[in-house]
Amino acid sequence: MNFTHKNASGEGTVSRQAAGNPSAEFVPRSPPKSAAVRSAGSKVVNLALQGGGTHGAFGWGVIDRLLEDERIDFEGITASSAGAVNAIFLADGLARGGRAKAREALSTFWKTLSEETSRGVFKTSGIDKVNPTRGLEHSPGYVLMEALTYFASPYQLNPLNINPLRILLERLVDFERVRRQDAVKLFLSATNVRTAKVKVFRGEELTVDHVLASTCLPLMMHAVEVDGEHYWDGGYAGNPAIFPLVYDCVTPDILLIHTTPAERQDLPRTSPAIMNRMQEISFNTALIREMRTVAFLNRRIEQGKAEGRVMLVHVIEAEDLTRNFTASSRLNGDWDFLTFLFNNGRERADKWLTAHFDNIGIETTVDLEEKYF
Repeated sequence: MNFTHKNASGEGTVSRQAAGNPSAEFVPRSPPKSAAVRSAGSKVVNLALQGGGTHGAFGWGVIDRLLEDERIDFEGITASSAGAVNAIFLADGLARGGRAKAREALSTFWKTLSEETSRGVFKTSGIDKVNPTRGLEHSPGYVLMEALTYFASPYQLNPLNINPLRILLERLVDFERVRRQDAVKLFLSATNVRTAKVKVFRGEELTVDHVLASTCLPLMMHAVEVDGEHYWDGGYAGNPAIFPLVYDCVTPDILLIHTTPAERQDLPRTSPAIMNRMQEISFNTALIREMRTVAFLNRRIEQGKAEGRVMLVHVIEAEDLTRNFTASSRLNGDWDFLTFLFNNGRERADKWLTAHFDNIGIETTVDLEEKYF
């Protein structure tokens, strides 16, 4: 087993051991289509989209700005949780009518989500709207539901398994069109409850259940059954999984949209802060491990000690924003909050394009050693 691509068409194999995922439920496919079949003069990247509940609106902003720039094309998209939702609407929109329709599809989803939230149990209170932590600590519905989750599971609180996100996805997404589209390669991660392994669902098989599996928060939702197995949020085992972009894509550039804080300076001391930090660590561990492997293999290849291609990594991140928010902010669907994240995503994507467009296909633009070691 080796970390080798024999030629530019993507022939060869990549071992899951080398990619840092010995437990991954993923089978490499035959050589993928060439990423060179793109618009003239464009550069191609793979997207890696993290989750984070409504913090995914930052990723929406990044994607919106990238779609606006016709010099940028996409080959593969790997995603978890809210990132998986963004990926689905991006792919469906591209298949329906190109970049403009993709931007429209994403905007429609986030606007509709906000409207539904404003009428739901997690409606933001007046105090929450002006609170800089952007949480729902003053929302009666959230306070009640948070208390109940300490004593009852989703199977007791929601025996009929009513999931508003399912209703929204079924209404807004044409999953048959998503399965047929070839504009981008989709890889959505979920966590197998029985085996603890990451499961990667591919574009040609995706249904609403696969997306819900990737977004399933175990204290709020029933585990999602797919083909006889049950799944929780993909963030636990891969946020997102990077190895599909190595196995199944020709493009060496990976642009990670990082929304979940990996680093905090202050020690959490309250129970909610401790639980929030536990989740943040859990949601970053697999990613850090994979990035360390990428950095190690890149170094070996550059030193002539291993065969293969160097993977080029780029990051647009929201860590400095999201670490200022409380855990409940991930359920905050207030339109002002979502547009705040969206605008920041667009602004940071714009700055990244200005600073690093010329580096795409040439070199990594983030210090992997400093960030992940």
